[in-house]
Amino acid sequence: MSAPRDPRPRDPRRPGASARGGKGPSSRSSGAQGRPRRPADPAKRRSPRQGRTAAAAGPPPRRPARAPSGGGSGRIPPLRRRFRRGDPGRRIRIAVVLMAAVLLVFAGRLVQIQGIDAATYASKASDMRLATIDIPTTRGEITDADGNAFAMSVEVHTVYVDPVDVDPDERDRVVEELSERFDLDPGEVAAKVDAEPSRYQVVQKEVPPRQWKELDALDLQGVAAHPDYKRVYPEESGAANLVGFVGADNHGLEGLESVMDDTLAGEPGKQQAEISPGGTRIPMAGGLAKEPVPGRDVRLTLDQDIQWHAQQALADRAEDLDAEGGSAIVMRPTGEILAMANHPTYDPDDIAASTPEERGNGAVADAFEPGSTNKVITAAGALEENLTTPDTVYTVPYAIQRYDQTFRDSHYHETQRLTLNGIMATSSNTGTIQVAEQLGADQLYNYLGKFGFGKPTGLDLPGENAGILTDPDDWWGTQLPSISFGQGISVNAVQMASVYATIANDGVRVEPTVVAGTVDEAGEFTPSEDPKKERVVSAETSDQLKLMLEAVTGEHGTAQQAQIPGYRVAGKTGTANRVDPETGGYEGGGYTSMFVGMVPAGDPELIVQVVLHDPKEEYYGGEAAAPVFTDVMSFSLKTMQIPPTDTEAPGIRLFE
Repeated sequence: MSAPRDPRPRDPRRPGASARGGKGPSSRSSGAQGRPRRPADPAKRRSPRQGRTAAAAGPPPRRPARAPSGGGSGRIPPLRRRFRRGDPGRRIRIAVVLMAAVLLVFAGRLVQIQGIDAATYASKASDMRLATIDIPTTRGEITDADGNAFAMSVEVHTVYVDPVDVDPDERDRVVEELSERFDLDPGEVAAKVDAEPSRYQVVQKEVPPRQWKELDALDLQGVAAHPDYKRVYPEESGAANLVGFVGADNHGLEGLESVMDDTLAGEPGKQQAEISPGGTRIPMAGGLAKEPVPGRDVRLTLDQDIQWHAQQALADRAEDLDAEGGSAIVMRPTGEILAMANHPTYDPDDIAASTPEERGNGAVADAFEPGSTNKVITAAGALEENLTTPDTVYTVPYAIQRYDQTFRDSHYHETQRLTLNGIMATSSNTGTIQVAEQLGADQLYNYLGKFGFGKPTGLDLPGENAGILTDPDDWWGTQLPSISFGQGISVNAVQMASVYATIANDGVRVEPTVVAGTVDEAGEFTPSEDPKKERVVSAETSDQLKLMLEAVTGEHGTAQQAQIPGYRVAGKTGTANRVDPETGGYEGGGYTSMFVGMVPAGDPELIVQVVLHDPKEEYYGGEAAAPVFTDVMSFSLKTMQIPPTDTEAPGIRLFE
């Protein structure tokens, strides 16, 4: 049933009205679309048929929209009308729903943190509050061959106060006891005692065990201590340049302390400690996680008494002659070093007062031209190659010309007829040149290398200088003559001492050693690896060289000051020019004075090498260095209880 029509005529301006007041097809279509449609112009009304034809052809053109009249009576845009007509209650309901959703998310997160993942977050919070710290361990000792310490660690304590734990009724007593026992300012101690909320205030470090024990017996609440270790060097500077020292963290910085740090340091323990909000460590808050493992002791081949005496004898002579520096080495024929002294030196307990030059180990770090001590290698090569004999006679002038250079002996003499024994005893440069020319450059280079020149000693000590030994292909015309008597090459003191140890050891070179082995906490000794050995010359050649070297300390030799009553002494002097680093030449560079010898000459047990760099006044090896040799060797023979020689030196021919 259709709805009754409104009898009132429709306003043609109202949307959707037809010209006849009814609803035509086009008006229904527009109504269905929800879009108002303007009526046709009454002046141009068409018949129904014409209207249908026009409608089929397309909609009539729209009139331009009229601007709203003043006074605000214009039409309201649909969007503004929609917001104005919105329901306030609906907006409130939407806001409530959004707030509920946010609160639900927060609640879910809280349930996750406090319930599901509570243990995980608690663990993370604990990790942020606790830290793992190292517990100091005992650093191993460095000792001589008999266990006497060159470096050792002593237990000390770091005394601290926990301000939170101090009993207020005992506060004044705590301040008084701490300030008086450690001779501290009471005001500074009071400031630490009152430093809440801090839980850890250091009062005094390096407190001896006895002093801490007396303080601990007072049972002062809030006062405690943790153990630590201090490195000390009982023999002061007896072997400082070799032993070295440690830093503030108790790890080695120089010398054997550095080279053997992994062995000496051990493994620190682990402890959990609480960290305060201010970053303060509270050691008593955590538990022990790992026991500390003490370091192993390092046992040296040194003899502490010989080391100390060599150091004193060298220092006294160097100061007397105002020498720039020097070294003294005591060695067995089998390569074990009994002493390695250096000048200048330093006190390892007072590093701040020393210089890098004083801390260097000159016995391996200072390279120098060996001078006449090198002549023994030239003679050894010629004897071993059967090119000469100890009694072979040479015509030896004072000076000899080779290429553009004239070589001379140290002292003027008429032309002489000397045996090889005589050339060695008088230390003739011109005679040695003739022997070297028999041997040739390649063979001389070969024997220099076999005796240990131009390569590391094997001691593996910091700052070692292996010296200079160039290939013979690079030698120029005058290098063979100069190298034969020790110029144009360089060595360190240990290398030179090893040459004479090789001769003393019947021609077998044993790589020098200074570390005998290590000792664990239970006292079990583990020896070092056996040193390398190599035969350089035959035992026969070695015996011949010993006799030649014994003649050096005899009536016609250059080192009569090296004689030791009751013992047969074999050795060799050496005096070499020093290169001036500013000019690169010998002029103004001074001299290096040397003496190296072995006792007893027939069957040597000890070798002593002495080097003095740039001594003033006296600089010939027999005058400057030989007295130190005599002093150190005499003391070493007594210390090692080596009996006097019971045989006489055999007579050998020096002159024709």
